Amino acid sequence: MAEGIIPSEGKKIKDTKVKLGDGSEKKISELSGKKGLILYFYPKDNTSGCTQEACDFRDNFSALKKAGWNVVGVSPDSEKSHLSFTKKQSLNFSLISDENKKLCESLGLWIEKKLYGRSYMGVARTTIVLDSSLKVIRFYEKVKVKDHVKTVIKDIKDL
Repeated sequence: MAEGIIPSEGKKIKDTKVKLGDGSEKKISELSGKKGLILYFYPKDNTSGCTQEACDFRDNFSALKKAGWNVVGVSPDSEKSHLSFTKKQSLNFSLISDENKKLCESLGLWIEKKLYGRSYMGVARTTIVLDSSLKVIRFYEKVKVKDHVKTVIKDIKDL
């Protein structure tokens, strides 16, 4: 089960140091745009739903950036996997390599899942919209990929 506490709107998340897909390390606050950060969590690079979600953020990234937002994806994939995924999909934003699952666990997003009667641990597909002080503005859980990015853009339009 998840060890962390799922963040709720109005609460700040901890400004931890994370490892990016390019091997560099930064604090989460350093990844924020002027208005804030769209931090989305996904299970695995190069899978159909995760690729679609990444490409939807890619295709809308310049408009989000112009509006003051940065986008960062998070999965437990390795830096090598992230580099390959970024190149293959021409991603124009950073990916966090959470191989040790510390970030996912700290936010309560490393959960027990079931597939075909089999239980396993994995990432809860979630998007957290943070302001520049890392306060949660919007929290989307059990994300369905189709039209998710459109929903996020609509919801943050007037923030």
